[in-house]
Amino acid sequence: MSDRAIEPTGRPRAYPAPATVLELLKPITWFAPMWALMCGVVSSGVPLLERWWEILLGIVLAGPLVCATSQAVNDWFDRHVDAINEPNRPIPSGRIPGRWGLYIAIVWSILSLIVAWILGVWVFWAALIGLLLAWAYSMPPTRLKMNGWWGNAACGFAYEGIPWFTGAALMMAMAPDWKIVALAALYSIGAHGIMTLNDFKAVEGDRQMGVRSLPVQLGIDRAAKLACLVMALPQAVVVWLLFDWALPVYAAAVTALLLVQLVLMVRLIGRPREMAPWYNATGTTLFVAGMLICAFAIRPEMAALTGGAG
Repeated sequence: MSDRAIEPTGRPRAYPAPATVLELLKPITWFAPMWALMCGVVSSGVPLLERWWEILLGIVLAGPLVCATSQAVNDWFDRHVDAINEPNRPIPSGRIPGRWGLYIAIVWSILSLIVAWILGVWVFWAALIGLLLAWAYSMPPTRLKMNGWWGNAACGFAYEGIPWFTGAALMMAMAPDWKIVALAALYSIGAHGIMTLNDFKAVEGDRQMGVRSLPVQLGIDRAAKLACLVMALPQAVVVWLLFDWALPVYAAAVTALLLVQLVLMVRLIGRPREMAPWYNATGTTLFVAGMLICAFAIRPEMAALTGGAG
């Protein structure tokens, strides 16, 4: 299908309206990486007020820049699938005409790297990896999203692990401690399940376009059960680590959040396709709350390592 075939009839726009560009960049998706970055900032143990401007710039990097880039890249390379699933999106609807979607993705990638470089070498490398994952997820020939196993893993680390690492590296000005990396990695693995739930809404279009999402590969019921398992197991490991690190109060708090999620998962598995949006508004909220609890749990130890006041 050509670009012209998916543009609406009538006189096309020469350039996109600012409001349409903002729609393309999907501000609603920025929350997850910004939250993860703040978890990294908190977990670093470095006093926050002393570095407030760097924190603000880091939040801009995680959300309005890197995450927004990933949205533009995805929409550009998914424009033919979106013409089936969601034809009113900015690119297939023609409100972002020609190759403007690609140009926006390239410009936002460059802006992201410039801001990351300002924030330090570790932040730069983390941002570069995040951007590479964003492009590899959507762009041929890699197009990781064509297989749900790889694509969801890329999204999980791009939305949770890399921003968490970035926030800690930003504050510590060095590679974060292994405990920070371990927690970020575990929650990234858990996010793989969240990404699977997000794929339920596009099953028909994915089948037509040959996108092998996990709901397509496994069926919706099996994919929902797998998603729940993938979300729950890493959190169980987190609880074990917190107990092992002599942080029982924080371990108990994460356990409580996990138990509530398990109750919600039972309802999700009963009607996965209908309940996936509901679970993303409830269970996922508990999931990310656990991230912040973990960040506060290790903050005093990281403060002792960095010489911060915590």
